[in-house]
Amino acid sequence: MSWVFLRDLLSGVNKYSTGIGRIWVAVVFIFRLLVYVAAAENIWKHEHDEFECNIKQPGCENVCFDHFFPVSHIRFWALQLIMVSTPSLLVVFYVAYRENREKHHNQKLYKNPGKIDGGLLCTYLISLILKTGLEIVFLVLFYKLYNGFKIPRLVKCDIKPCPSTVDCYISKPTEKMIFLYFLVATSCLCVVLNLSELSYLIFKYSTKCYLKRHMKKQR
Repeated sequence: MSWVFLRDLLSGVNKYSTGIGRIWVAVVFIFRLLVYVAAAENIWKHEHDEFECNIKQPGCENVCFDHFFPVSHIRFWALQLIMVSTPSLLVVFYVAYRENREKHHNQKLYKNPGKIDGGLLCTYLISLILKTGLEIVFLVLFYKLYNGFKIPRLVKCDIKPCPSTVDCYISKPTEKMIFLYFLVATSCLCVVLNLSELSYLIFKYSTKCYLKRHMKKQR
């Protein structure tokens, strides 16, 4: 899978972000995308081939693997990365809309098309809410799919066509567990950063509006 588009998207969003938003971009790019591409993807690369059960009944290993891993961890995280980064396109599109509007009218309509105010502020807040919501949805979904944030060394399977309860072993469980905790922790960190940025922007512009009203009353 090529991650060039996602990298370019994050770089573009970085130009219109607040300080907290830039930290979020750095966390996603360095601690999630690069770790995923450089290490995690290789660890889970042959997860199905390395999944072994203590019986060679045809089809038994396949159904057991499908039962305990309905979605591959690595594909799940790839989808999560794409989905939580996509709302940032709203900001990029809105800035492009402002710039095209200025070109169409052939005059300066905004002091700075990339400044977070007015319509762009609303768009930015919506993107933050969507990113936070998607992060939480994926964390809950992961917990439900895999019965917690853990990689067991041994799973017991009694699904047909297995003739009885068989023991199945997962390869490199400790190494996978370390990366699982790391990726879940960075996902939680992104939720905290998004909520912090959302609170910061709401507080900043609420204070700004209050001061404007206060100044008008004094006049």
